[in-house]
Formats: sequence, structure tokens, C-alpha cells
Amino acid sequence: MASNKKSGGSSRYEKGVNGRRSSKHKEVPLVPPADCERTHLSREETDEDRALNSDAVMDTKAVFAALYGVCEENAAFFSGGSKGSPGDAAQRLVDTMVLIQGHAHNLEPVVSGFAAVYHHFDFDPHIPANGYRSLVKVVRCCLLHIIQKGRYITANRRSIFFRVAHNAKEMEAYCSALCQLRALLYLAQRMLHDNSHGNLFFHDESGLSESFVREYSSMHKGCFYGRCLGFQFSPAIRPCLQTLAIGLVAFGENYKRHQSGIGVAASSIFTSGKYAIDPELRGAEFERITQNLDVHFWKSFWNITETEVLSGLASMTSTQVKVNRALSVPPLSFDLPLLADHTASVTIAPPSAHIGPAPVQMRLISYDLREGQDSEALLSLARSEGGAISLSLGLKTKRLPSSPCLLVHFHGGGFVAQTSKSHEPYLKSWSQDLGVPILSVDYSLAPEAPFPRALEECFYAYCWALRNHHLLGWTGERLCLAGDSAGGNLCLTTTMRAAAFGVRVPDGIVAVYPATLLTAYASPSRLLTLMDPLLPLSVLSRCLGAYAGNEPQAEAQVEKASALSLVRRDTAVLLRDMRQGASNWIRSLLDSNAATPPPGEAGEKPPGATVRKSISEACFSSPHADPPVPSDASEFPSRKLSLRSQTCQDLGSNNHSTPRRAQLSEHAPEDVNFFLCKEADSSMSRDLFSVAIPPPAGPEGSEFPLGFEPLRSEQLSEMTMQSSPVVKDPFCSPLLAPDSMLKGLPPVHLVACALDPMLDDSVMFAKRLRSVDQPVTLCVVDDLPHGFLSLSQVCRETKEAADICVERIRAVFTQEDTPPEPRKHRKLERTDRGASASPLLAGPAEEGKLAVRNSDGGGATAWATANNSDAVVVVP
Repeated sequence: MASNKKSGGSSRYEKGVNGRRSSKHKEVPLVPPADCERTHLSREETDEDRALNSDAVMDTKAVFAALYGVCEENAAFFSGGSKGSPGDAAQRLVDTMVLIQGHAHNLEPVVSGFAAVYHHFDFDPHIPANGYRSLVKVVRCCLLHIIQKGRYITANRRSIFFRVAHNAKEMEAYCSALCQLRALLYLAQRMLHDNSHGNLFFHDESGLSESFVREYSSMHKGCFYGRCLGFQFSPAIRPCLQTLAIGLVAFGENYKRHQSGIGVAASSIFTSGKYAIDPELRGAEFERITQNLDVHFWKSFWNITETEVLSGLASMTSTQVKVNRALSVPPLSFDLPLLADHTASVTIAPPSAHIGPAPVQMRLISYDLREGQDSEALLSLARSEGGAISLSLGLKTKRLPSSPCLLVHFHGGGFVAQTSKSHEPYLKSWSQDLGVPILSVDYSLAPEAPFPRALEECFYAYCWALRNHHLLGWTGERLCLAGDSAGGNLCLTTTMRAAAFGVRVPDGIVAVYPATLLTAYASPSRLLTLMDPLLPLSVLSRCLGAYAGNEPQAEAQVEKASALSLVRRDTAVLLRDMRQGASNWIRSLLDSNAATPPPGEAGEKPPGATVRKSISEACFSSPHADPPVPSDASEFPSRKLSLRSQTCQDLGSNNHSTPRRAQLSEHAPEDVNFFLCKEADSSMSRDLFSVAIPPPAGPEGSEFPLGFEPLRSEQLSEMTMQSSPVVKDPFCSPLLAPDSMLKGLPPVHLVACALDPMLDDSVMFAKRLRSVDQPVTLCVVDDLPHGFLSLSQVCRETKEAADICVERIRAVFTQEDTPPEPRKHRKLERTDRGASASPLLAGPAEEGKLAVRNSDGGGATAWATANNSDAVVVVP
């Protein structure tokens, strides 16, 4: 079974009942449409938009008609009319078919209503993407799966090999999923009532946002993690998601039963079989784990890719590069020239928040060996990882000139997990494709180092790269910041901080599915956290809480320290130290000529009087004002600082800033209103309110219509609404930044996923940038989950999505001072303007390429959907 490949439901982009696309592809020249110019598009609804919306409504009617027909036919067959008295399994199948019809009758007007109004929330008419569309797409996808399964039952029910009980379980699972999706659509109708035109986030953490958290904690979610796991995503990615889910529940069962990671992994392998053959058990265990385990469990699970075995396998299968060095930069302050006046400079202090001064960890990756990358100064910063020793630099390798471009990368991982080592495979591929060195920053992770520590380290690494470009094989010309998820957030905030310091900002930012709003505001795309296997709401809230300093540093439950466990732990530490010592000894032989550079060669200063205590004052200082620094070296934090008290103290310190630094401080984080205001015409308002439903009457009122109640979970999720002033800081949630800060950003390229709970973060941030006339592009890929970059080697669809990110980075490197011409890089164009009615319910089609919705922000837009030779062509 496969998912529907259209976001929202336009007939001209849907191919096949199961949404699979033809693998046949033909590239032909394409003449650019006359309307694809780099001018701002009108936000008014066009005749074509109305036609698309009416096609969506027609498709919706066809889907529901097919659903009613297949359910009625199978219910009549198994009710006893054709096979005599039905058995228990057959009766269950009949009851499920009847229940599906009941849900469908209530869903049809809601889906049709959303199909008529959700275009009002798009970034522009040519980028049909927002949380409302995504919710409707998931519902339609579930309906199509039910239709396909029903047709399979119709075709095979008379066979002697037909298993009634198995098919009854399949239909029951999708019926449960449809019931929960119905509840999500009702919550989306509430958002439609309370949000103004174009705004996707509910404007408060109380009210509807609090109601959603309360409903999430009690709603049944196991059906989405069992037989229906990943039904909304591309068929090629589903086996990977199932493997991850099985590994997660097996890991969770053995979590804390073993001291060593090897013990947990070995036990997980032995216990994973039962979860592979029993989807219901897997779904129930997945729900239990995601609802009740703390952030330390997720840190341990996500860091499995950091183990030597898995990282070694990934290294062997990935692109081989000449340079792959882990660096440890000492915490020394240095000066950088101001952008506005190169004769003046600003002091860049090393990070010191929460855990005091410490070296900043980075990784330099380069497909070719370039000038400076084998210098003694750089080799003196290299750190041993205790693994295999790379001999590439010890051999006679051809040294190329320095590259004019550098990519600085911040990895994702929810601010709590992973390092650059987990992201090595696609970074190596990027270095080869782009022909540039890549500096990936291993910032400190929460909850041990919450905000603003990661931002401090990323900013310090960025400034260090600007000053020491000769060590990185870079001429210092063009620079791009790139990051995914949490890394995308850090790309934006690091650039905002560079602008506040008055130093050079990067030439462009490529943020892939970034988190731009870390508050608990509800949005339609965040409703998808109920079913997302990679970003459940409970997990997302724990990660964001850890970054804000709300999560405890130590695990809630202390492991039992038996004598055997202590011996095993000490032995593991001893072996690790011996291995690292041997690695260092061998490295010293290979790099016998390496010597420590003379003090002051790189212009660095000892940790003296120029180290700041926190970032808070610089966050709100004038772009041309020097950042405040302590006057005494004794102000170094000598011990670990309190998470909550120190962070809140830093955030409050801007109240004592001088009048010269009042340019940005007049916008207090809580006073910034990021909601776009636009007067809607009366006809549009009538459309919205015809679909929206008002809030319940009274405090005890239900969020759902009378007579409907979603399935409830046996175990309630341990979730609480923890509001913190930290998450409203613009350097934590860039969507809350005032216009004056956003105007300091370079061109921003956003790559989002249509089915990602973070979709609305990207759409609203793109709208905000456009509202202040900042250059921004938005590209939306269909049918892939959050985190597809880490899965780029899994299937063709994820590889194509990663290639889109490469093209965005290349666009930053190749742009000139004048506005680039349209089609500077590959565009995916829509050519089926004369397409007829949708063949949605025709027959099965073959699986094909990635669906992409693409805009350059200035008006030139493109569309890529199913890889059909009659619908889409690729223009290099």
C-alpha cells in the first residue's frame, strides 16, 4: 500500500489510487512560462486557484463515493448473505466497514470545507503548503488505503487462502486511525475559528494550545505505530521507519537493564522479533515509550549512530574524502573587524554560559586536500576520536588551491543528541558535489548545556572560521550556513547574533525543516505530532524543554550500581583510554613534523579580560556597538552554573544596557507580535467561518461535536505545559524576532516537508521575511518525514530531497551582487496546465520520484509532483 502523493487534493497532480507514481521519466526542454518572472506575486486568488479548489472538492467526492461503495459491498458479502452465518472475524469485518462509513459521512463535509479554504494560508498561490493542507492530505491518504484494502478484499475474499481475521485486523487499524484523524480535523476547525487570515499559529499557550496538549495526553496513538506506521509517507521510506520503530521499542524494553551499550544492543536484537511479527504489540509499546520516557532515553537512542560499529559502517558506505578531522578549538578570545568599518574591531569571547569556558568541538570535511588543511597550526587543533587513524594526509596527496567557498554546518538532533559524526555521510557527499570544504560544529547539548550555550558555541565557531579561513582551505570569499532541524534554528540565530555584533554575516542560509518557534503554540501541522513516528509531541516538548532549561540534567531514576556493573564500567573506561592513548602515539609518529604554532600567530588572546559571561546583552545590542565584556578575568565562571537561574539572569541583563544599545532592546521578546495582519474580504471570511467551529461553551465543554469521542489511551502521557521566558527570546525562537532583526539576515532558503509537524514553522517564517522585503525561498517536498537528510542513503526519494538542499547551497555560492537570473539552478516545472479530471480512482501506478513544491520567493515559482513524463519535466 502507498500514500497519496498530492498535498491537498488537486486532480491534475494525483496519479493512481495508491498515489504511486510512474518510474518512467523523460527530460525534455521546457520554455519558461511567461508568468515566471522575479517579481512579487499578487496574493489575490486567481481563476486558476478557484479551478484547483473546485477540482479538489470534486476529487473529495469521488474518494468518498468509492469508499462508500467498497464498504457497502464487503459488508453485504460478509454479513451472511453470500456465505451463510458469519464467523467472529467476519462479523468484526462487517462492524468495521459500517463504522468506517459512519466516520466518512461525518468527515466528508469537513474535508470538502477545508479543500475550499486552505489555500488562504499558503506562502503564495504557487506553493500549496500549510498545516491544513497536510492534515487533509493525511486524511485522504488514509481513505485511499482503506479503498485499496477494500478492493483487495473484494478481489480475494472467495479464495481458499483468504484470511478473514488478518484482513479484519488491517481494517480495524485503519478505522482507528480514521477516527483519530477525525478528531484532529475538529481541532483544526477550532484553530480556523481563532486564527486570522494567513496565520497558522494559535496566539497563546493557553486556551486551544493547552487543550491540544490535554487531548494529546489521553488520545490513543498506538494505531499509528502498528499496522498503519508511516502510511502517509512514500512507500520507499516505510520499511526504514518500521525498522526504526522496531529498534526503538526493543531498545526501550532493555533500557537501563544493561550498563553497556553493547548489552542493550545485543538484548534488543533478541527481543526485536516479537515486535516485527506483532504490529499491535509494537504500537502499544511505542506509545508507552514515547509518552513516558524522559529526554535521556531519547538522547541514548538517537546517539546509537555515534557508536563505532554503526559509524564505521556508515563511513565505509559513504563518500571517501581526503580530509576528515575532528578539531578542538581552545577557548581564546580574538578580534574581528566590523562590517561597517574595517578599521574598527569587536572582541569575540569564547562561550561561557552554564558550564564555563571549554574548547569548541568542530569537524573539517573536505573531498580534496587544500592549502592550509595539512598545516601545523591546524594539526595542532586535531583531536583523537579513538577510532581508526586516517593516513590520507600522511601520504603524498595532491594539494589544491584554497576554495573560494566554505560551508559551515550545524547538525540537528533536537538540541539534545547527535554530533557531526552522525551527519558525516551526507556531508561527505555534499563536499564532493559542491567541491568545497565543510566545517561542522559539535555544539554542547541540552539538558547539560541548555540555551544559550549552543548558540554561543556556534557563533564562536562561525567567527573563528572567518578569522582562520587560511587553515580551512578557504580564501574567505563566499560563506553559507546550513543546518537541519535544530541546526536550522542555530543557523538563523547565529546570523542574527553576527548582525547584532556588527561582524560579517554569511552570504546565505539554507535551513532544512528548521524549528523557528520553540513555544507551545498550537498549529495545524503540529497536530501531526499525534501520528508522526519521528516527532511525537511528547518527545518534541521534552527536547525543547531541555533546551530551555526546564528538564533535569540527571536522569530521574538512578541505576543500581552492583559490583559487577562497576567493574564492567571501569574496564570499558580503561580500554577506551588505552585505545585513545595508542591512537595518539601512532598519530604522533605519523605527524612527527607537527609543532605547536607560536603564541599569538593566529592573533588569539589568552583567556583574560575580554570573556563575556553570557550572550544576553549582545543579543539586544546595536549592530555597531561592541559587545559588553567583564572587566576582570575573575568573572570567568569557575563552576557549573544553575540552569534556570543563570539563563534567566542572562535574559534579564539586557535591562541594564546603555542607551546606545537600545536599538533592539526596545523590542522585548514578549512584546513582539509575529502574527501577520491582513484585512480579509467578506467573502473569504464567510468561507473560513463556514468551516470553523467556535470554542466549547463553558470550561467543561468538549472540543469535539456532540456524539463523537476519539479513542482514548489506557496510559496517560506525562505532559505538562511549562512556559518559560527563554523560548520567547528571539535568539531562541527566530519567528518572534522583531522586523529590525530580520532585516539583517542574508537571503534565506528554506526546505520543508509537507508532512512534517514543523511545516508551519517554515511557512510562517517565510511569510515574515517576505513581509519585511527580505529575500527568501521556500521549497516543500512531499511524502518524506522530518529528518530525511539522515536517511539520504535509504532510498531515491530522500537522495533527491538531499540534492535539492545541495542546489540551494550552490545557489548561495554562485549568486552575484546583482539579482540572479531566473533558472540559475535546476527548476522543476509544472506543465500539465490542460490536464483533465483526476485519474485518482483508476488503477495502480508505479512508484516514482520525489514530489517538490518550489518557490524562489521573489515571484519565480515552480512545481514538481509525480514523476510522469506527461506531467513533469526537469530543467537543468
